[in-house]
Amino acid sequence: MPRRSRRIPILVTALLAVTVAGCSPQPTPNSGGTTDAPSAPAPATASAAPVTPGAAPAEPFAVGVRQLDLARDGRALPVTVWYPAAGEPGGTPRSGARAATGRFPVVAFSHGLTGTPQDYAAVLTRWAAAGFVVAAPRFPKTSGTATQPDVFDVLNQPADVSYVVTEVLALDGRDGDPLAGRLATDRVAAAGHSAGGITTLGLFTLARDERLDAGIVLAGSALGVGTTFSGPAAPQLFVHGELDEVVSYASGKAAYDQVPWPKAMLSLPDGDHGRSLLRTGDPAFEVVVETTTDFLRWTLYGDPDARHRLPDGAGHNGLAAFDDRL
Repeated sequence: MPRRSRRIPILVTALLAVTVAGCSPQPTPNSGGTTDAPSAPAPATASAAPVTPGAAPAEPFAVGVRQLDLARDGRALPVTVWYPAAGEPGGTPRSGARAATGRFPVVAFSHGLTGTPQDYAAVLTRWAAAGFVVAAPRFPKTSGTATQPDVFDVLNQPADVSYVVTEVLALDGRDGDPLAGRLATDRVAAAGHSAGGITTLGLFTLARDERLDAGIVLAGSALGVGTTFSGPAAPQLFVHGELDEVVSYASGKAAYDQVPWPKAMLSLPDGDHGRSLLRTGDPAFEVVVETTTDFLRWTLYGDPDARHRLPDGAGHNGLAAFDDRL
């Protein structure tokens, strides 16, 4: 059975805070619309179990894409999966493309409020091209296609992500599946933006999924899921714009400060909630993509060169500051 805790409780104070935030204007399509709440001190720092040193793929892959129609307890969870594919790299992802040879780590990605996985394709396809299978569910009540939106439902999403991880990892042993024998089922990370960042933190706190080896929190906070980190140590990377108009930089930094494990924070002095983080054409976009990709290479492939590149790459052209406690 997967090692994860029970469904997280709905905290009254957190719901009140989310209600206020949810009624606020949303400047970006993927905004979380939240502010942070005080949290209890984190437990003592622990060291992460080392990943066997190795090397991440040196050359990019072509990218394939497929859809999974999943549901958990009646909650529809369609999942977009981007994966390394055979063929020439570059170009647009190819539906149904044959998977590349090898075993690839899995990254579960959570979108923000009113978002969809496709909104993040510019980043997620880059991760796939670097050698990761990226599984991104569309949540039933917080996506841009939700027929009955409910911001409170963010607190149910960590359990959704754990379910998606279980189903995706099962593909590795499913005869005839395009990803059979292609997944590194012992190397899994979670990542998310805004409300998806809250979802991601929940997977390391109240809804701890111990299969997760690392986390990436993009413009997120600990609202509703707290900072009681539990289970085996898992390195965390926070990415936050200091001019974030939706989830304040201070709230993201407060959550980061409570992480008791190896961690780093990429701060973008001119970054807002989403444009500089996730949209091509912004000068900081490449910094975010390169830093998050090298973090995944280090945590999931054990690539020492990727670890050494992190501080220098993150500070490219003075666009970002990198607090390195990894």
